[in-house]
Amino acid sequence: MAVQVGRRALFQAVRVQATGRESARSLSCSRQYVGFGKVSPSSRLNGHGARHYSSDPKQDLHVRHLDGEDAGIVVVGINRPKAKNSISKNLVKMMCEAVEDIKNNNKVRSVIICSLVPGIFCAGADLKERAKMHQSEVGPFVSKARALITELGNLPVPTIAAIDGAALGGGLEMALACDIRITSNTAKMGLVETKLAIIPGAGGTQRLPRVISVSLAKELIFAARVVDGTEACRLGLANHSVEQNESGDAAYLRALELAREINPQGPIAVRMAKLAINQGIEVDLSTGLAIEEACYAQVIPTKDRLEGLSAFKEKRRPHFKGE
Repeated sequence: MAVQVGRRALFQAVRVQATGRESARSLSCSRQYVGFGKVSPSSRLNGHGARHYSSDPKQDLHVRHLDGEDAGIVVVGINRPKAKNSISKNLVKMMCEAVEDIKNNNKVRSVIICSLVPGIFCAGADLKERAKMHQSEVGPFVSKARALITELGNLPVPTIAAIDGAALGGGLEMALACDIRITSNTAKMGLVETKLAIIPGAGGTQRLPRVISVSLAKELIFAARVVDGTEACRLGLANHSVEQNESGDAAYLRALELAREINPQGPIAVRMAKLAINQGIEVDLSTGLAIEEACYAQVIPTKDRLEGLSAFKEKRRPHFKGE
């Protein structure tokens, strides 16, 4: 029975993804695709390539679709320097729009979440804005932030958090929703909400124990402990920790390298692998194997699978189109 339930849930999820791919093909796309090089944090997304999701003059969020050999990589940069990239109502709105846009674009192969502000990833909730909220406003706002981070975690393509500075509270919760976390050795990470007599409210109590052990997650949350990038990597909180460079974007550059490793792989296969892992890890092994079988069935009829076989036979690099 559990296997049948798992299959039904998986098939429904697969149908949703397939429908999303078909819908994306019919969308008119007015984005500008701009080249990208190894640049400093302040210039990663500046210029003509940034897409702005709000007329807000602060430009809290910049989204850039890379081109050339990097086509398919999307860089989402948070840019609230005066507020340490804290999560405001406007930032939540803009990120919701960006995530929705990415979800409906079948050309996207991976996403990097980073900061355009040196020394900070995201300091969590905007406490100055929060202090001005009426008590009745706090719950709905936290619910919106939680929904945003859930949608980020549910994106069908690989997501990489490039943490070159402090990721605290909601900032770390955002990173935890990503598939992969890369930190600089000087980055600071922690769920520090108990210092304010509250608890993590955007998934931290659920995602952190799933990433590291339950007992370690309890220790970090109970004590509101902050760890550096090296310790985060040792705990399993980060996949990689790299030595920070003079321009302050070492984690971003490592994330870009990883995105470039993912880019040439079969895009439908990568999406199905993510779906199989994400759904399978939440169920028993028998149901998980049924989910894997259902995901595998989705790649069998694809043109990309035949292209992979032809390329292997002809000893050449495959050219996958996501079909």
